[in-house]
Amino acid sequence: MKARVGARFPGSGLEGVATGLVVEARRTADQAEAIARPFPVTRIFTGLVILAIAATALELWWLGGGPGLDWLAGMGPRGLQRAAFDPLGLAAGLEALVNLAILGSLALWFLINSEARAKRKRTLQALHGLRSLAHVIDMHQLTKDPTLILSAGSTTAASPTRSMDQFQLTRYLDYCAEMLALIGKLAALYAARTQDPQIVAAVNDVEGLCTDLGRKIWQKITILSALDERAAGKA
Repeated sequence: MKARVGARFPGSGLEGVATGLVVEARRTADQAEAIARPFPVTRIFTGLVILAIAATALELWWLGGGPGLDWLAGMGPRGLQRAAFDPLGLAAGLEALVNLAILGSLALWFLINSEARAKRKRTLQALHGLRSLAHVIDMHQLTKDPTLILSAGSTTAASPTRSMDQFQLTRYLDYCAEMLALIGKLAALYAARTQDPQIVAAVNDVEGLCTDLGRKIWQKITILSALDERAAGKA
C-alpha cells in the first residue's frame, strides 16, 4: 500500500498517512499478541493467594487453630482424643472459615479482574489510535470533489488546489477506501483474542466507522465511474 501510494502520489500527504498506517499495522500485530498473553505478575500473585488460602485451611483442619476452633481439631488426628462438643467453639470456627472464604474470594476476584481491566485499558487506547487514523484519512479525501470534473466551475482564492484528473482522483479515493478497510481489519485483531464485551463493542464501532467513511468514498468513485460511461457513450 505505501509503495503504491508513494509511486502514484510522491510527497503527498496521503503517502505520509500510508507510512503511518504501516507503522500502526506492525504495532497492532505485536500489541494484540502481547495483550492476549497472560500477565506473569498477576498470575504469580493469584497463585500465592490460592496457596495462602489452602495453607490456612489446612492449618485450621490439622491443628485446630486455638481454643475457639476445637470442633475443627476434633476432625483432625489430634482431635480424636477430644469428645466434648463446644457450641461456642463451633460458631467461632464457622465464623473463621466464612471470613477466610470471603477474604480469599475477594482477593482472587480483585487479582483476576485487575488483569482483565489492564488488558481492556490497553486495547481501548490502541483502538482510539486506529479511530483517529481513520478520521485523518477521511480528512484527506474531503476536498476531493468529483463534481468539479463534471462541470468546469469557477474557483475562488480560497478554493483548494485541484490538479488531479479523473484517473488520478479515482486512484486517490480508492487508496483512501483501501486504507480504511485495513484499519477495520487491524481493529478486528483485538476482538479475535478476547471475549470482553466492551472490547468487542469498541472494535465494532471502529469497523462501523471505517465502513461508513468508506461508503462515502465509494459514492464519489461511483460518480467518477459514471463519467467514464458517459464519455464512452459519447464516443
